[in-house]
Amino acid sequence: MSKFVHLHIHSEFSLLDGANRIKDLPVRAKELGMDAIALTDHGVMYGAIDFYKACKKEGIKPIIGCEVYVALRSRFDKEPGVDNKYYHLILLAKNNEGYKNLSKLVSLGFVDGYYYKPRIDREILEKYHEGLICLSACLAGEINQNLLNGREEEAERVALWHKELFGEDYYIEIQNNGIQEQVLANQKLIKLARKLDIPIVATNDAHYLKREDAYNHEVLLCIQTGKRMSDQDRMRFDTDELYVKSPEEMSEYFSNFPDAIENTVKIADKCNVEFEFGHTILPNYDVPEGFETHYDYLKKLCDDGLKERYGENPTKEIMERAEYELSVIKKMGYVDYYLIVWDFIHYAKSQGIPVGPGRGSGAGSILAYSIGITDIDPIKYGLLFERFLNPERISMPDFDVDFCYERRQEVIDYVARKYGHDHVSQIITFGTMSARMVIRDVARVLDVPYSEADSLAKMIPNEIHITIKKALEQNIELKQRYENEPDIKNLLDIAMGLEGMPRQTSTHACGIVITKDPVDTYVPLYVRDNQISTQYIMTTLEELGLLKMDFLGLRTLTVIQDTINLVEKNRGIKVEYDKDMADPKVYKLWQDGNTSGVFQFESQGMTNFMKECNIKLINDESVLINDEFYLVGRRDTDKPGTEDGTRAEISELTKDLDKTKPIFVLSHEPDELQKTADAGADIDFSGHTHDGQLFPGNLTIGLFWENPCGMIKKDNMYSIVTSGVGVYGTFMRVGTDAEICSVDIDFAG
Repeated sequence: MSKFVHLHIHSEFSLLDGANRIKDLPVRAKELGMDAIALTDHGVMYGAIDFYKACKKEGIKPIIGCEVYVALRSRFDKEPGVDNKYYHLILLAKNNEGYKNLSKLVSLGFVDGYYYKPRIDREILEKYHEGLICLSACLAGEINQNLLNGREEEAERVALWHKELFGEDYYIEIQNNGIQEQVLANQKLIKLARKLDIPIVATNDAHYLKREDAYNHEVLLCIQTGKRMSDQDRMRFDTDELYVKSPEEMSEYFSNFPDAIENTVKIADKCNVEFEFGHTILPNYDVPEGFETHYDYLKKLCDDGLKERYGENPTKEIMERAEYELSVIKKMGYVDYYLIVWDFIHYAKSQGIPVGPGRGSGAGSILAYSIGITDIDPIKYGLLFERFLNPERISMPDFDVDFCYERRQEVIDYVARKYGHDHVSQIITFGTMSARMVIRDVARVLDVPYSEADSLAKMIPNEIHITIKKALEQNIELKQRYENEPDIKNLLDIAMGLEGMPRQTSTHACGIVITKDPVDTYVPLYVRDNQISTQYIMTTLEELGLLKMDFLGLRTLTVIQDTINLVEKNRGIKVEYDKDMADPKVYKLWQDGNTSGVFQFESQGMTNFMKECNIKLINDESVLINDEFYLVGRRDTDKPGTEDGTRAEISELTKDLDKTKPIFVLSHEPDELQKTADAGADIDFSGHTHDGQLFPGNLTIGLFWENPCGMIKKDNMYSIVTSGVGVYGTFMRVGTDAEICSVDIDFAG
């Protein structure tokens, strides 16, 4: 059982103020024999979930809290010279209700009360205090400020107000951290607490992990304030004791007040917030009248869509694939997910907003194709649904949806109107102190000349995820300077101590979260440049089971639409640009490297790659390779787009070929083997059968195909059929093996 628990700690997410790394806090607590530790960053909860997970990993109880800023008057008052002042107050969540209320308070501090800092006031503290423990905070607390300024009666009124609100969950906070002013404050705080029968609790306002980290923390404060260590008026803490002290140190410092130490453990015992990960929380989608369930509506959309995409009588293969996908989606609870995505894409298309055809694994869903989420036929292109969604997948599926850059916001506004503006939010991101950046920052703080700092920074290789440590291993000159020049070593050591810490906030370029209840029910909110976003990053939101959607603004779609409009206006021609995804002329442009303006293909690297690939689509065509052999590519008889009978006969494709050269035929299905042999082919390569895939299909597949798998000889031609590595429908094989077939061909003989 722990003898002491830290209840007032600032992490790296007290941006450029706290130097405790989230991952290090529970490790240090464990080393010091503590079984719990709190996180109370300034005005924010950015690191709450990461802190929770890190603690759980180490077997340490996480206590979720925040050191909030309290307005002197109302949170709505923003008078210059008056309301730029504020008090500190520590709030700790006892339970999940407390977490929700803390999230609400922190959110309102930004949404309503932001003025220099995100401020709350007594009005909302009264409204959202349930499930919270309150500590009177540091020297910047309201009680401390009143006592230090001789306003004992006011301090007493403040203490009684909080005691009445929080009852036994209100504590007077005392500290012993080497700050002279704190000694006087403690005397008055203890006297007040005893008089009003309010329990006391000992904290240390830890901003860094160990005493030796104090100097790095001073540098960090200089980075925050734009000062140098040589500046006499820089912000500083006149102590090196704001670190995560051991229970023994804290007990010794407060030996005259053992109850202040004991109360830390009592408070920790009260705090039991638990988060559930992997449980999906989707917003409610309202289906039209006449449908008993959301599934019924989705199935109706699917049935109608299949007929629109494939005609009135879709093939058995198509219907079975659709039924399978529907069953998986229903079983995994993603019916509403499909409806939500379909709805805003349908809205966009109905408003003439260009929408991309779909990319990523979502293009493998025939359901998505049938209802118009994607425009890529997964049957035609042999795409797997299981790459997008299968019963073994833990994380939520994710459609990558592109919208016209200029009209993307219209879709977001529609979603906000439909689900409620307080149910939709943008998502925060963090810029971190990268290797080069932190070297320049620290160099400035230490008065290192700019030319020297720039030279050092440029020694860091221009690589993704490069660190100073890695750079020292790769750059001999940098390593030599580090080993031989004490000033350079000191600079780089400090930089390595701060490297990777978050430096500033930003907004995710395309991420939007849509929630069942108001967003701040689940996560705290943040306001930047009048834009509301979550305080948790995208991956954290997904872990909490919230629906994150990427509304990608793609300029290419805007250019395409503008071009189509101009062609119609100037030439009177209506262009339908997405009807033929296999246009040989398109592949020829790629082969020639003419990919400027083509999304994801316009970089120099991709252009060179496309040239080197020398892509050639063989679609009912014959190609002579290196003047040595022919490749004949056949259209598939069983795929959409071939219903019109346009597939060429194999004899037509080979009639003009030099039969003295080998002829290799590429066919998806192992059909028309005799015709292929008669046409002069030497080898016919096929797949499609999966060798039956599932028992007893592996035993009966031979009833349907002359060569269901393996190699047979047909006159002078060899038919080679591989079972492949893919699956159809069920994500498994029974009685068959997956394979990649390698064929060695000797041209000499």
